[in-house]
Amino acid sequence: MELNFKTFGEGQPLLILHGLFGSSDNWLTLGRKLAEQYKVYLIDQRNHGRSPWSNDWNYQLMAEDLLEFVQTHQLDNFILVGHSMGGKTAMNYAARYYPSKIQKLIVVDIAPKSYPIHHDKIVAGLRSLDLNQINSRKDADVQLANYVEEVGVRQFLLKNLYRNYEKRFDWRINLQVIGDNLDNMSVGLPDNFEFDGPTLFIRGLRSKYIKDGDEAVIQHHFPNASIQDVAQAGHWVHAEKPQEFLEILLSFIQS
Repeated sequence: MELNFKTFGEGQPLLILHGLFGSSDNWLTLGRKLAEQYKVYLIDQRNHGRSPWSNDWNYQLMAEDLLEFVQTHQLDNFILVGHSMGGKTAMNYAARYYPSKIQKLIVVDIAPKSYPIHHDKIVAGLRSLDLNQINSRKDADVQLANYVEEVGVRQFLLKNLYRNYEKRFDWRINLQVIGDNLDNMSVGLPDNFEFDGPTLFIRGLRSKYIKDGDEAVIQHHFPNASIQDVAQAGHWVHAEKPQEFLEILLSFIQS
């Protein structure tokens, strides 16, 4: 699958994969900062952003999409960053395909383990929106508040709304396929998958995605991994603490 992407800067390639319900746009600010030193690729994963939609959606396919992207753009010795779902795609790619091409791997606030399905309420909320009756994002926000309490999360989710050629609201995400396949996003890394290159896991201490007991499963799959904590940050570490996140990221890459 030919993925949509944005690229900035010159130098060593640095690829960034967004999380579930996200897009490459979520990383524009940090991407431009990193482009002062690297050639940054912000990639929309399948069924997200402006990349193609598919009824088939799992981590193996998204890792294959990334493999095709790397081959198409003839990338080598690159830095790979993935947040949440994008982190699992990155981990799958690193363990499946050409690990020697990755100089360093950075996984943001996700562990290589299985998680209970917990986005079903968000999907229900998004599906409840009658886009034919919505005239503004404010209308959508009011309705979505019945399902999602956090204002910041609603704002993030509603970035997926856009006006189509008929000037009506529509989704950038493939909501039907995402909702029907949430179980595919909850799986962990296969037990025999391993990447022994330099790896950094960055977690927000207010997030529940990487717990204190997860070091063992991380070391099992990534024996050369370290974990860096960001205080006062939740799951969207890069958005909540961008300067601290950037400093941690660059320190690891350049060490």
